[in-house]
Amino acid sequence: MRRSTRARRSSGNTRGRRLLAVVGTLAVFGGIVAVTQISSAEDRRSGNSRPAAGACVQPSAGATPPAGRDSTSRTWQDGRWVRNHWGDGQQCQPGTGGGSGSGGSAIACPDVAGELPEVPRRARAEVERNLGQLQAQVTQADRRLTAEGGRGEQFVRDSILRPLATQRRATLARITTAIDRFGPRPQNLARLAECQVAPVGDGGTDDGGGPGGPGTGAPSTGAPGSGLDVLANNCDESRLQAHDGFQNGNRCVSTAFGEVGAAANNPSLLITDFPQEIGPNQPFTLRVSTRNLVRDRFLPAGQGGYYVESSLLNEQGLVRGHFHTACRMLDSLDAPPAPQEVPAFFVATEDGGGGAEPDEVTIQVPGLPESGVAQCAVWAGDGSHRLPMMERANQTPAFDVVRIQVG
Repeated sequence: MRRSTRARRSSGNTRGRRLLAVVGTLAVFGGIVAVTQISSAEDRRSGNSRPAAGACVQPSAGATPPAGRDSTSRTWQDGRWVRNHWGDGQQCQPGTGGGSGSGGSAIACPDVAGELPEVPRRARAEVERNLGQLQAQVTQADRRLTAEGGRGEQFVRDSILRPLATQRRATLARITTAIDRFGPRPQNLARLAECQVAPVGDGGTDDGGGPGGPGTGAPSTGAPGSGLDVLANNCDESRLQAHDGFQNGNRCVSTAFGEVGAAANNPSLLITDFPQEIGPNQPFTLRVSTRNLVRDRFLPAGQGGYYVESSLLNEQGLVRGHFHTACRMLDSLDAPPAPQEVPAFFVATEDGGGGAEPDEVTIQVPGLPESGVAQCAVWAGDGSHRLPMMERANQTPAFDVVRIQVG
């Protein structure tokens, strides 16, 4: 049962079958089937310069938070703070000092925007103004905390947190009144007035703004991540044994990440054709289109080629690697599957093709043995099977996933 790519992609049914889930680090299992045509292209290592560590830079496209809200939001869920970063997390405030060192702290307040009902159109401007006021209030309190927080906990409570809560109650009351004029009255927003001091390593603020979020300006020392609370960037202090290039866990990988290309040259891929339904053990095909992926590097993991090669770019700045295809049966549609299970189908494709322009590869799947819902995923890999790096945090990595009904 197949339809054309255009028809299937445009149908609401198929869109519902697409799984928009970030594919993280995926294990590559032994017995990999690979198309082995290795290019003799010469390896290249770049000497690209980098900006000073800790320097404030202009946010990249899509990184600016809406309505003047801060780049970090924090909500209290299931007994813990949940932190979300808007855009690429690159925003920082010049002149705020070291910010997120391990000894720093920032003021964390409950999320307000996330607790609001649908804001009536005629109230939106006033509500947005007051959300901006909440941000300004916490920014001011955070600056005072940075300057005077060393005077003790009692001082922080009486002179910083308590006045901040009073300001926030007044602003929350104005938000309540603005919405109440044109729609259902928000209930008990005053409960969101109280804030606390949280270690910067555990998150900054939400609608309250202020220093302490990722990318906070810091004096440059020339070291990667200068000014950030980086826990480790090598295996020197690891208690695990060194990774040996074979597919073993509980190891520490010391191989450098390697070269990352410009955003316009970062790899992407798409499953362009797939069946919606198949029978058990019925052969089918997946068509995969890749862009900016030169498929000429695959070091067999079964021979010790796993996590041992740094990422390399060719002369055009494109990633050299391959892509993987796997199908597994889902036991549940409500919980993530067990990650250690071997998929029903896996193949790694290294055919010497690929480049800056999109091209297409057909993957032959011999069939899936049982009835149910299959998850078929495709993801790019560099020479060490790792998902290729992207220039920015708010770029989507090179992966795609579909669901297929079996039986």
